[in-house]
Amino acid sequence: MERMRIGELTERAGVTQRTVRYYESIGLLPSGEREGNGHHYYTEETVTRLRKIDQLKKLGLSLEEIRDVIELYFTDPSGVQPKRKVLGLLRRHLADTDEKLEALRQFHAELQSHIERFERWLEVKDRE
Repeated sequence: MERMRIGELTERAGVTQRTVRYYESIGLLPSGEREGNGHHYYTEETVTRLRKIDQLKKLGLSLEEIRDVIELYFTDPSGVQPKRKVLGLLRRHLADTDEKLEALRQFHAELQSHIERFERWLEVKDRE
């Protein structure tokens, strides 16, 4: 299995070293293998994992949500379990978005009502 140092890993995966270290610290990535010289070494699976994390972020998943599903992509060769879990998360995001949209519609209507009330009041004052 080919091993690489963090510089090559970040170049191949399109992320920064800081991102790799952060993902390791929050459990999204396993720490690289450390050798006697203190260097960390990573495998092709780490590149794949970083790319999958990026794809899931682009779907709108939080890092916490990604942490809950990422392992499934590497333990379920069929891909069914992770897709089902992500589908559930996306449905929840959609429901949350619908609620926010409704709240914005209500806020819009309230603003419109206030504007109309102020305009009517000013019209009366202008005629006096």
